Amino acid sequence: MNKRTCVLLVDDDSGTNFINKLILSRVSSSLPVETVLNGKEAIDFIKSSRNKDVVSEQYFENILIFLDINMPVMDGWCFLEAFKLLPDDYKKNVSIIMLTTSLNPEDKLRSDTYSEVSGFYNKPLSIVIVKEILNTHFSY
Repeated sequence: MNKRTCVLLVDDDSGTNFINKLILSRVSSSLPVETVLNGKEAIDFIKSSRNKDVVSEQYFENILIFLDINMPVMDGWCFLEAFKLLPDDYKKNVSIIMLTTSLNPEDKLRSDTYSEVSGFYNKPLSIVIVKEILNTHFSY
């Protein structure tokens, strides 16, 4: 993984974000992990991280998003709709994993209708799942 790769946790639950950050750091201590509390903040993060005109630590070429479904302001489904409308260069090298407590099979089926979603997992993350996802998306 290079310096321009990060994980973005999109979840309104600070406890879940804390645990997921801990697990991610155990797998790769050098991987930057950012957190936002809803889909709107995630869209804003993507836009700012793709601004190549601004030299900053916020610029990332590769972003792995762990996306919750139920959040205030903009939920996971609304995020996916907004993400689809972004310019292609903003969406390039962004991988989205749904990470939810939902046991509703309809949520999994719905996520399958989005080509932007590359995986659907139930919380909590585990070291095994994180390694599998990083291997798939970043040749970890």
